[in-house]
Amino acid sequence: MYIVITSSPNQDGLTDACGKAAIRGITGGNGKVEHIDLCADDIQPCLVCGNGWGICRNEHRCVVGDCLSEYQDKIEKAQGLFLITPVYWGQPSEKMKFFCDRIRRCEALRKEQSVFAGKKVNIVAAAGGSGNGTVTCLAEMEAWSRHVGAVPHERIGITRYNRDKMLDVIELAGAHLAEGE
Repeated sequence: MYIVITSSPNQDGLTDACGKAAIRGITGGNGKVEHIDLCADDIQPCLVCGNGWGICRNEHRCVVGDCLSEYQDKIEKAQGLFLITPVYWGQPSEKMKFFCDRIRRCEALRKEQSVFAGKKVNIVAAAGGSGNGTVTCLAEMEAWSRHVGAVPHERIGITRYNRDKMLDVIELAGAHLAEGE
């Protein structure tokens, strides 16, 4: 099982096209896939509990009663992932940041017990406007991947200028992920 996580409120835009390409690639590589749309779920920001570290530090779960613990369970069972975000001001979308901030607090200190430990992650930054900020967004997502123990596999920047070519690249990266390459 592979997971494709997207985080755009625009259900007919570039990020959505990237998610669909990743899903096509994984299924074309004979993998099973689940799509998590962070904007369709009610994921909340970190509350920075207590003195800045709530139960997440020691219990590796979050006090916020939303979908995060369900995501952790699914990720633990997954063989690999795609993280696909639109680029806003050179950074991932707010919903992707909510997910990343809270998962990092729960998983980073677990080291090799992290639900991400050793899992390949393909990172996609989709910049629909000028294309600016794609590289800084990818760098931020790569650093996050390493914090939680994942293995950044592919780092793909896509803009409206290279859309067609890069959608093919994303599909191919999905097939390679499912085929274990």
